[in-house]
Amino acid sequence: MRVLVTGANGQLGRALRPELSECRVDWVDLPQLDISRAAEVDAWFETHGPYDVVYNCAAFTNVDGCEADFATAFAANALGPMNLARACATGGATLVHVSTDYVFPGTDPGERIEDDVPAPISAYGRSKLAGEGLALSANPRTHVVRTAWLYGEGKNFVRTMLSLAARFDEVTVVDDQLGNPTSAADLARELVRITQTSSFGVWHCTNEGTCSWADLAEAAFELAGVPCKVRRCTSAEWKAMHPESADRPAFSSLRNARLEATIGNGMRPWREALAAYVASAVSPGTGAGGE
Repeated sequence: MRVLVTGANGQLGRALRPELSECRVDWVDLPQLDISRAAEVDAWFETHGPYDVVYNCAAFTNVDGCEADFATAFAANALGPMNLARACATGGATLVHVSTDYVFPGTDPGERIEDDVPAPISAYGRSKLAGEGLALSANPRTHVVRTAWLYGEGKNFVRTMLSLAARFDEVTVVDDQLGNPTSAADLARELVRITQTSSFGVWHCTNEGTCSWADLAEAAFELAGVPCKVRRCTSAEWKAMHPESADRPAFSSLRNARLEATIGNGMRPWREALAAYVASAVSPGTGAGGE
Protein backbone atom coordinates (compact mmCIF):
# COMPACT_ATOMS: atom_id res chain seq x y z
CA MET A 1 0.00 0.00 0.00
CA ARG A 2 1.00 3.59 -0.61
CA VAL A 3 0.46 5.52 2.63
CA LEU A 4 0.83 9.13 3.75
CA VAL A 5 1.17 9.99 7.45
CA THR A 6 0.86 13.67 8.39
CA GLY A 7 2.03 14.84 11.81
CA ALA A 8 4.64 12.09 11.58
CA ASN A 9 6.82 13.49 14.37
CA GLY A 10 4.04 13.51 16.96
CA GLN A 11 3.19 10.77 19.44
CA LEU A 12 0.74 8.96 17.20
CA GLY A 13 2.81 9.42 14.06
CA ARG A 14 5.77 7.78 15.77
CA ALA A 15 3.59 4.97 17.11
CA LEU A 16 2.38 4.19 13.59
CA ARG A 17 5.88 3.46 12.27
CA PRO A 18 6.11 -0.18 13.40
CA GLU A 19 2.50 -0.80 12.37
CA LEU A 20 3.17 0.34 8.78
CA SER A 21 6.59 -1.25 8.33
CA GLU A 22 5.41 -3.32 5.35
CA CYS A 23 3.88 -0.34 3.50
CA ARG A 24 5.45 2.33 1.32
CA VAL A 25 5.00 5.36 3.55
CA ASP A 26 5.66 9.07 3.17
CA TRP A 27 6.16 10.48 6.67
CA VAL A 28 5.59 14.25 6.71
CA ASP A 29 5.32 17.04 9.25
CA LEU A 30 5.87 20.78 9.42
CA PRO A 31 7.55 22.53 7.69
CA GLN A 32 7.64 19.86 4.99
CA LEU A 33 3.87 20.03 4.51
CA ASP A 34 1.39 22.49 6.01
CA ILE A 35 -1.99 20.76 5.66
CA SER A 36 -3.84 24.02 6.41
CA ARG A 37 -2.74 25.30 2.97
CA ALA A 38 -4.81 23.71 0.23
CA ALA A 39 -2.32 24.54 -2.51
CA GLU A 40 0.47 22.79 -0.61
CA VAL A 41 -1.67 19.70 -0.06
CA ASP A 42 -2.71 19.52 -3.72
CA ALA A 43 0.89 19.97 -4.90
CA TRP A 44 2.10 17.25 -2.53
CA PHE A 45 -0.48 14.75 -3.77
CA GLU A 46 0.26 15.58 -7.40
CA THR A 47 3.99 15.07 -6.85
CA HIS A 48 4.04 12.13 -4.43
CA GLY A 49 0.66 10.39 -4.85
CA PRO A 50 -1.49 8.55 -5.48
CA TYR A 51 -2.07 7.08 -2.02
CA ASP A 52 -4.25 4.24 -0.82
CA VAL A 53 -4.53 5.53 2.77
CA VAL A 54 -3.79 8.85 4.49
CA TYR A 55 -3.46 8.98 8.28
CA ASN A 56 -3.94 12.53 9.52
CA CYS A 57 -2.13 12.79 12.85
CA ALA A 58 -1.42 16.51 12.40
CA ALA A 59 -3.21 18.88 14.76
CA PHE A 60 -2.89 21.93 16.98
CA THR A 61 -3.42 20.14 20.29
CA ASN A 62 -2.47 22.87 22.78
CA VAL A 63 -5.90 23.33 24.35
CA ASP A 64 -5.03 26.62 26.05
CA GLY A 65 -3.20 27.81 22.94
CA CYS A 66 -6.29 27.18 20.83
CA GLU A 67 -8.29 29.40 23.16
CA ALA A 68 -5.81 32.23 22.62
CA ASP A 69 -5.49 31.76 18.84
CA PHE A 70 -8.64 30.24 17.33
CA ALA A 71 -7.67 31.23 13.79
CA THR A 72 -4.58 29.02 13.92
CA ALA A 73 -6.53 26.24 15.64
CA PHE A 74 -9.24 26.32 12.97
CA ALA A 75 -6.69 26.32 10.15
CA ALA A 76 -4.87 23.26 11.51
CA ASN A 77 -7.78 21.30 12.98
CA ALA A 78 -10.58 22.09 10.51
CA LEU A 79 -9.20 23.37 7.20
CA GLY A 80 -6.31 20.89 7.28
CA PRO A 81 -8.51 17.78 7.44
CA MET A 82 -10.77 19.25 4.75
CA ASN A 83 -7.82 19.84 2.42
CA LEU A 84 -6.59 16.29 2.94
CA ALA A 85 -10.08 14.84 2.46
CA ARG A 86 -10.53 16.67 -0.83
CA ALA A 87 -7.17 15.44 -2.10
CA CYS A 88 -8.01 11.91 -0.98
CA ALA A 89 -11.37 12.04 -2.74
CA THR A 90 -9.73 13.10 -5.99
CA GLY A 91 -7.39 10.11 -5.89
CA GLY A 92 -9.81 7.60 -4.36
CA ALA A 93 -7.82 7.31 -1.11
CA THR A 94 -9.13 6.48 2.36
CA LEU A 95 -8.62 9.18 4.99
CA VAL A 96 -8.18 8.27 8.65
CA HIS A 97 -8.62 11.49 10.64
CA VAL A 98 -7.92 11.52 14.38
CA SER A 99 -10.25 13.58 16.56
CA THR A 100 -10.90 14.04 20.27
CA ASP A 101 -13.17 13.46 23.25
CA TYR A 102 -13.24 17.24 23.67
CA VAL A 103 -15.97 17.51 21.02
CA PHE A 104 -18.37 16.65 23.87
CA PRO A 105 -19.43 19.15 26.54
CA GLY A 106 -18.82 16.76 29.43
CA THR A 107 -21.94 17.79 31.32
CA ASP A 108 -23.42 14.29 31.68
CA PRO A 109 -21.81 11.46 33.69
CA GLY A 110 -20.97 8.23 31.93
CA GLU A 111 -19.44 7.25 28.62
CA ARG A 112 -20.20 8.92 25.29
CA ILE A 113 -20.84 6.77 22.21
CA GLU A 114 -20.38 7.71 18.58
CA ASP A 115 -24.01 8.73 18.05
CA ASP A 116 -24.15 11.11 21.02
CA VAL A 117 -24.54 14.78 20.11
CA PRO A 118 -21.29 16.78 20.39
CA ALA A 119 -21.26 20.30 21.82
CA PRO A 120 -17.68 21.39 22.60
CA ILE A 121 -16.99 23.98 25.30
CA SER A 122 -13.46 24.95 24.21
CA ALA A 123 -11.91 26.45 21.09
CA TYR A 124 -9.91 23.27 20.65
CA GLY A 125 -13.06 21.15 20.73
CA ARG A 126 -14.89 23.46 18.32
CA SER A 127 -12.02 23.37 15.83
CA LYS A 128 -11.78 19.58 16.00
CA LEU A 129 -15.54 19.13 15.58
CA ALA A 130 -15.44 21.37 12.51
CA GLY A 131 -12.63 19.22 11.12
CA GLU A 132 -14.71 16.07 11.56
CA GLY A 133 -17.63 17.47 9.60
CA LEU A 134 -15.53 19.00 6.84
CA ALA A 135 -13.52 15.81 6.33
CA LEU A 136 -16.59 13.57 6.24
CA SER A 137 -18.34 15.92 3.80
CA ALA A 138 -15.33 16.17 1.46
CA ASN A 139 -14.55 12.47 1.18
CA PRO A 140 -17.03 9.59 1.65
CA ARG A 141 -14.08 7.27 2.33
CA THR A 142 -13.27 8.86 5.69
CA HIS A 143 -12.83 7.30 9.11
CA VAL A 144 -13.03 9.87 11.94
CA VAL A 145 -11.47 8.27 15.03
CA ARG A 146 -11.96 10.06 18.36
CA THR A 147 -9.47 9.30 21.08
CA ALA A 148 -8.50 10.84 24.44
CA TRP A 149 -5.69 11.63 26.88
CA LEU A 150 -3.00 10.28 24.55
CA TYR A 151 0.48 9.38 25.74
CA GLY A 152 3.41 7.97 23.80
CA GLU A 153 6.85 8.97 22.62
CA GLY A 154 7.09 12.71 23.22
CA LYS A 155 5.58 15.32 25.51
CA ASN A 156 2.44 14.20 27.33
CA PHE A 157 0.76 14.30 30.75
CA VAL A 158 2.30 11.07 32.05
CA ARG A 159 5.86 12.11 31.18
CA THR A 160 5.26 15.56 32.63
CA MET A 161 4.03 14.07 35.90
CA LEU A 162 7.01 11.70 36.14
CA SER A 163 9.37 14.58 35.44
CA LEU A 164 7.75 16.67 38.19
CA ALA A 165 7.89 13.71 40.58
CA ALA A 166 11.65 13.59 40.15
CA ARG A 167 11.88 17.17 41.46
CA PHE A 168 9.01 17.62 43.90
CA ASP A 169 7.45 15.71 46.78
CA GLU A 170 3.92 16.75 45.83
CA VAL A 171 2.04 17.87 42.72
CA THR A 172 -1.42 19.40 42.37
CA VAL A 173 -3.69 17.67 39.87
CA VAL A 174 -7.35 18.14 38.90
CA ASP A 175 -9.63 15.41 40.25
CA ASP A 176 -13.05 16.23 38.78
CA GLN A 177 -12.35 15.73 35.07
CA LEU A 178 -12.89 12.11 33.99
CA GLY A 179 -11.69 10.42 30.80
CA ASN A 180 -9.78 7.55 29.21
CA PRO A 181 -5.96 7.55 29.27
CA THR A 182 -4.91 6.09 25.91
CA SER A 183 -1.66 4.53 24.75
CA ALA A 184 -0.51 5.86 21.36
CA ALA A 185 0.87 2.40 20.57
CA ASP A 186 -2.50 0.75 21.24
CA LEU A 187 -4.32 3.42 19.22
CA ALA A 188 -1.94 2.99 16.27
CA ARG A 189 -2.62 -0.75 16.11
CA GLU A 190 -6.36 -0.17 16.19
CA LEU A 191 -6.23 2.53 13.51
CA VAL A 192 -4.66 0.07 11.11
CA ARG A 193 -7.46 -2.42 11.85
CA ILE A 194 -10.10 0.26 11.28
CA THR A 195 -8.46 1.21 7.98
CA GLN A 196 -9.01 -2.32 6.71
CA THR A 197 -12.79 -1.92 6.92
CA SER A 198 -15.13 -0.13 4.52
CA SER A 199 -17.39 0.96 7.36
CA PHE A 200 -16.67 4.66 7.10
CA GLY A 201 -17.78 7.29 9.60
CA VAL A 202 -17.11 8.05 13.27
CA TRP A 203 -15.34 5.69 15.68
CA HIS A 204 -14.30 5.95 19.32
CA CYS A 205 -10.98 4.39 20.22
CA THR A 206 -9.54 4.70 23.73
CA ASN A 207 -8.10 2.33 26.28
CA GLU A 208 -10.79 0.80 28.47
CA GLY A 209 -11.86 2.34 31.77
CA THR A 210 -12.30 5.80 33.23
CA CYS A 211 -10.27 7.81 35.72
CA SER A 212 -9.46 11.40 36.69
CA TRP A 213 -6.22 13.22 35.92
CA ALA A 214 -5.30 12.84 39.60
CA ASP A 215 -5.97 9.08 39.41
CA LEU A 216 -3.74 8.86 36.35
CA ALA A 217 -0.90 10.73 38.04
CA GLU A 218 -1.11 8.52 41.13
CA ALA A 219 -1.11 5.37 39.00
CA ALA A 220 1.95 6.55 37.08
CA PHE A 221 3.83 7.32 40.32
CA GLU A 222 2.92 3.94 41.77
CA LEU A 223 4.04 2.08 38.64
CA ALA A 224 7.26 4.09 38.44
CA GLY A 225 8.01 3.53 42.11
CA VAL A 226 8.32 7.23 42.98
CA PRO A 227 7.08 8.59 46.35
CA CYS A 228 5.55 11.80 45.01
CA LYS A 229 2.10 12.59 46.45
CA VAL A 230 -0.88 13.98 44.53
CA ARG A 231 -2.80 16.89 46.01
CA ARG A 232 -6.25 16.74 44.42
CA CYS A 233 -8.01 19.94 43.41
CA THR A 234 -11.20 20.90 41.59
CA SER A 235 -11.40 22.44 38.13
CA ALA A 236 -12.61 25.66 39.75
CA GLU A 237 -9.57 25.76 42.03
CA TRP A 238 -7.26 25.13 39.06
CA LYS A 239 -8.97 27.87 37.05
CA ALA A 240 -8.47 30.31 39.93
CA MET A 241 -4.75 29.49 39.92
CA HIS A 242 -4.54 29.53 36.09
CA PRO A 243 -7.23 31.93 34.79
CA GLU A 244 -5.85 31.74 31.24
CA SER A 245 -6.59 28.02 30.98
CA ALA A 246 -9.40 26.78 28.73
CA ASP A 247 -12.44 25.00 30.11
CA ARG A 248 -12.28 21.20 29.93
CA PRO A 249 -15.22 18.76 29.93
CA ALA A 250 -15.93 17.16 33.30
CA PHE A 251 -17.06 13.82 31.80
CA SER A 252 -15.35 13.05 28.49
CA SER A 253 -15.04 9.28 28.80
CA LEU A 254 -15.68 7.49 25.51
CA ARG A 255 -17.05 4.01 24.84
CA ASN A 256 -15.71 2.08 21.86
CA ALA A 257 -19.23 1.08 20.89
CA ARG A 258 -18.66 0.82 17.15
CA LEU A 259 -15.55 -1.30 17.59
CA GLU A 260 -17.51 -3.60 19.89
CA ALA A 261 -20.29 -3.94 17.31
CA THR A 262 -18.09 -4.50 14.25
CA ILE A 263 -14.45 -5.64 14.18
CA GLY A 264 -14.09 -6.13 17.93
CA ASN A 265 -12.59 -3.88 20.58
CA GLY A 266 -8.87 -4.58 20.80
CA MET A 267 -8.06 -1.80 23.28
CA ARG A 268 -6.59 -2.85 26.64
CA PRO A 269 -7.65 -1.63 30.10
CA TRP A 270 -5.96 1.71 30.73
CA ARG A 271 -3.97 0.51 33.76
CA GLU A 272 -2.51 -2.40 31.79
CA ALA A 273 -1.49 -0.13 28.93
CA LEU A 274 -0.05 2.45 31.34
CA ALA A 275 2.04 -0.19 33.11
CA ALA A 276 3.63 -1.21 29.81
CA TYR A 277 4.31 2.42 28.93
CA VAL A 278 5.84 3.36 32.27
CA ALA A 279 8.04 0.26 32.21
CA SER A 280 9.53 1.39 28.91
CA ALA A 281 9.53 5.15 29.54
CA VAL A 282 11.08 5.34 33.00
CA SER A 283 14.84 5.52 33.30
CA PRO A 284 16.09 2.74 35.61
CA GLY A 285 16.90 3.99 39.08
CA THR A 286 15.68 7.54 38.56
CA GLY A 287 11.91 7.35 38.21
CA ALA A 288 12.08 10.19 35.69
CA GLY A 289 10.41 10.08 32.31
CA GLY A 290 12.77 10.85 29.43
CA GLU A 291 11.90 12.83 26.29
